[in-house]
Amino acid sequence: MPTPTPQYHPTPRELDDLELLTSGALQPITGFNEPGSPVTLELPAAAVDAAHESGEVELVDPEGLPLAVVDLDGRVRALTHAQHGPFRRLYLSPAQAQEQYAGRTWVPVAEPLTDRQLDHLREVGPVVLLALVGTGTPALSTVGTLRATLTAADLLDDAAVVAVPLASRGDADLDHHLGVQVVENYADGDPVAGLVEGGELPDEVAAVVDFDRPPPERQGLVVFFTGLSGSGKSTLAQAFMDRLLERGGRTVTSLDGDVVRRHLSAGLTFSKADRETNIRRIGWVAAEISRHGGVAVCSPIAPFDETRQQVRQMVDAAGGAFFLVHVATPLEECERRDRKGLYAKARRGEIPEFTGISSPYEEPDDAAVRVDTTGRSIDDALGEVLEGLRQAGYLDLP
Repeated sequence: MPTPTPQYHPTPRELDDLELLTSGALQPITGFNEPGSPVTLELPAAAVDAAHESGEVELVDPEGLPLAVVDLDGRVRALTHAQHGPFRRLYLSPAQAQEQYAGRTWVPVAEPLTDRQLDHLREVGPVVLLALVGTGTPALSTVGTLRATLTAADLLDDAAVVAVPLASRGDADLDHHLGVQVVENYADGDPVAGLVEGGELPDEVAAVVDFDRPPPERQGLVVFFTGLSGSGKSTLAQAFMDRLLERGGRTVTSLDGDVVRRHLSAGLTFSKADRETNIRRIGWVAAEISRHGGVAVCSPIAPFDETRQQVRQMVDAAGGAFFLVHVATPLEECERRDRKGLYAKARRGEIPEFTGISSPYEEPDDAAVRVDTTGRSIDDALGEVLEGLRQAGYLDLP
């Protein structure tokens, strides 16, 4: 029986690249990892090892749908295309776009269009607005950018919109070079027009922007308390929850470590791998709460920086704000409190991989607030958290 082809779920940037590769939008680049190319695919070692017999790895979408196979040299063979998601009808290949819109002027768009830009485009004539909505590129979310671009198109006399998942590499010069290449492939010899600068957002476009990127006081928010067992993080988190609920005006959800363990992460052990899985589950739920404008209050130990960064990225991708609070109570004080007797058991070797004793705690260097609860009332310590939130513009609590 032949060995099944191993599967890999690419990162969001790699999925964007895959779509452009298989549509021909990145020509002359035709595969991943070509010499000197910024279009790369980093396959896990396990997938590479498993692919030695077949020589290929199957690339799947988040739902597990096989999209393409890639050989170990980066050559890609398409199986199908992405079939779901908002505005999927706007994601045309260069050939499809040319078939529908040949002869128009092509205009790359990465941000909401202003009244001055729209006035200029009215003079250009029939246009295709190429909405650049790849990972890390737009000022708004993908959906927000497309809604703003479609709204702007309705204000023009004759404008169509095509979505282009052109991901950012984090290098302005490189992004510009790759963007020019992609736009030329779509235009295929038709004129390309840039945008003038300045102007104000039309009311219709401004309303889309406000909905997609509300001001801080209306933005979804994840307040993430991290610290050693016994540091006071759960008590601080509960006091913060109480203050929010008393004030009203926001939906608030608690994702406390012990509660999550009983419900969301039942069955997980306290091994390092399972503890990190628990944090990622908390992060995913918190990010979804922030996506819908709610406030999520989390208080796990979360000892490792890599996992905390993964949670931050989930929240950022959902359009929420991530506010990290390091409850930096020293180990000696946490151990002195030891209400559950956990430190004593860990010292006796009865609890393996216990944070602070037999497993490390990586102190965050990116915390918005650092607070030590030693010898302080909860109200006093909470005041530092509330002041940090006030200064950031997220909340205005007395």
